[in-house]
Amino acid sequence: MRAVLFVGLFSMILLAESMDMEIDINHVKCLVCRATMKEVDVEVLKDHPDVLVNVGGFRMDAQGNTVYKEVPLRQSEVHISEILDNICEKMNDYVRVIGKYDNRLRLVNLLSSPSVMNPELSDVEVIQDGDLNKSLPYYCGVIVGEYEDDIISLYVNKEDNKTERFCTNISRICEKYVDENEDSETDSITERPGHTNEEL
Repeated sequence: MRAVLFVGLFSMILLAESMDMEIDINHVKCLVCRATMKEVDVEVLKDHPDVLVNVGGFRMDAQGNTVYKEVPLRQSEVHISEILDNICEKMNDYVRVIGKYDNRLRLVNLLSSPSVMNPELSDVEVIQDGDLNKSLPYYCGVIVGEYEDDIISLYVNKEDNKTERFCTNISRICEKYVDENEDSETDSITERPGHTNEEL
């Protein structure tokens, strides 16, 4: 089924109108940053908020016993690190597109759910490029590799609006790009179904 979906996408790309435009690579990196953070949120939200794990183990009490404390799995440094290890693979499901009605550059996940083509693709033009969007997981890997500790810290400390705090304030990757996504003003860890598409 997945192969059929990608054959359909390839046909869409072949039929897409040619676009004489220069793609702002820094803009693409910003969109990748936001998409990556929101994919991390999707993975974290799969964990039940009541699930606790032991952390610590480096402190001893007065009796010489190892001291542990319990934290929600969603705030576990080890767990978030494990999520980040594989998160960039999800960028393989994204493509660069231009909105047919607003001409905005954005990243769109090909699948709205497993084995279901994203209906939003009918409202955009897929950008034809030589690397077949292989740069998207690459940019993700560079971002995660350089800022892994900062990303983990946002979850461990249960910070609000993690996507913009990281992409705009910490890494400054999106410093020049305003996020017009309707979810940008909400806490990045909120119960919302489905995939989120990044746009600017």
